[in-house]
This record gives sequence, C-alpha cells and structure tokens, in this order.
Amino acid sequence: MPNARVLRDIKARNIVKANEILRRAYLYVARNETLSPQVRHQAQLQLNTFGKYTRPTTVKNRCTESGRGRGIISEFALCRYQFRLKALKLELPGVRKASW
Repeated sequence: MPNARVLRDIKARNIVKANEILRRAYLYVARNETLSPQVRHQAQLQLNTFGKYTRPTTVKNRCTESGRGRGIISEFALCRYQFRLKALKLELPGVRKASW
C-alpha cells in the first residue's frame, strides 16, 4: 500500500494537471505589463483564489515505494536505496550492477 506522502503527491499532481491551463492564462495576464493595472489586478485576485495544491511547486518527486523525498532517481521514480535493492534483485529491466 502506498505511503500517505505518496498519495498526497499523486493528489497534488492530478490537481495541478487539471488547473494548469487556467492558472497559466491568469498568470500570463497578471504579468503582462501592456495591459491595464485593473485587468492585471483582477487576474492576480483570480490566481489567489486557487487552492494550495494547484501550484506546480507543491509537486515533489517522491519514491513510489517508500515515500522518501530525497535522492530520487526520476527515471525509475525510486530513491537511491530502493533503486539499489531492486537492481540487486534484478527487478529493474536493463539495470545491472557494474563491476570492474
């Protein structure tokens, strides 16, 4: 069963994806200096009404096995320790221990 942190991250990813286009539109209007200050202010107010998990910065790469937030190998979505364990058990296709 997935860790609570992993579930929270999955939830954040889904919400960010659902609101991405609308947020980018409001952000473009809010930062466009050729528009009037009133329009830009309204766009900023609309941006402020979005929830916490609609911001792309809330998404954090986490290990899908342990929920660890550091040392993530993004290609496999695993932390370095879980990556090592799975590689040694030959559970990762195309990955094997290097020896010299």
